[in-house]
Amino acid sequence: MNQVIRNPRQETKMNQMIRPDELVPSRYALRVGEIDVMVISDGVLTPPAESMATNADPVARGAWLDDMFLSREAFDWALNEVVVRSGGQTILIDSGLGAEYPDFPRAGQLGQRLERAGIDVGSVTDVVLTHMHFDHVGGLLVDGVKERLRPDLRIHVSAAEVKFWESPDFSRTAMPPVLADLARSASSRFVKEYQSQLRTFDEESEVAPGVVVSRTGGHTPGHSVVRLASGDERLMFAGDAIFPVSFDHPEWHNGFEHDPEEATRVRIRLMRELAETGAWLVATHMPFPSIGRVALAGDVFRWVPTWWDY
Repeated sequence: MNQVIRNPRQETKMNQMIRPDELVPSRYALRVGEIDVMVISDGVLTPPAESMATNADPVARGAWLDDMFLSREAFDWALNEVVVRSGGQTILIDSGLGAEYPDFPRAGQLGQRLERAGIDVGSVTDVVLTHMHFDHVGGLLVDGVKERLRPDLRIHVSAAEVKFWESPDFSRTAMPPVLADLARSASSRFVKEYQSQLRTFDEESEVAPGVVVSRTGGHTPGHSVVRLASGDERLMFAGDAIFPVSFDHPEWHNGFEHDPEEATRVRIRLMRELAETGAWLVATHMPFPSIGRVALAGDVFRWVPTWWDY
């Protein structure tokens, strides 16, 4: 039997170099033509498993979770944001959880992970919000962040989204009351603090060369997606329109959807578009790094993750 000879000094040095929060990768870079893209992990949320499919038969939902080796109680839900560089602009798409909800201690890490990726928040020229749920605006509500941002920062969000949060309706969601209250307070605070920097649009707006944000509705009335295009290459950041379960069950409603039927129609339309165009897909809650393509055979969708490029 071969014996492994350990070097105590080497092990000690390695343990000092590796920090607990760096044991897994937290960023992944790629290029879409001439556009630089970096997916940043804000960490992991752990919502109740039933929120993944509120209209599903519990037996079917449980079977799907079992097949995916996921807990039937709560499951790990990735939280991804994206930094895009195009035409001299640095664009942050969504800002993560921040410190808005301490019961999710594994999330809210965007600030430190941007720093470790070499991205100074003061260099960000534009922010695009897919929508204004607390896990998408919270990163800009962290103490001290606003003071570090450029005074001429532009925040792009659909006019319908801003209007909705003036008096939000949660009657068709399955959000626990504590999260609904948090969503109200986070959106209200965000608009109050950043009102002068909001750049609203009705249906579509070009944020930078090859970077277009388009309202889809569904998840929230003003939910939007961001499409990147450069040369022959395409990428869509789909926000909360597409989830891991969507490929097997696009008809299942997510508990955070304010109009579940419309969200289903949006989801299927976007997945068909992705299958037809071959564009890369990145979505907020797909497993990090959330880069892949959508394949379609008849009415059956399939997720094809990227081969990691080291």
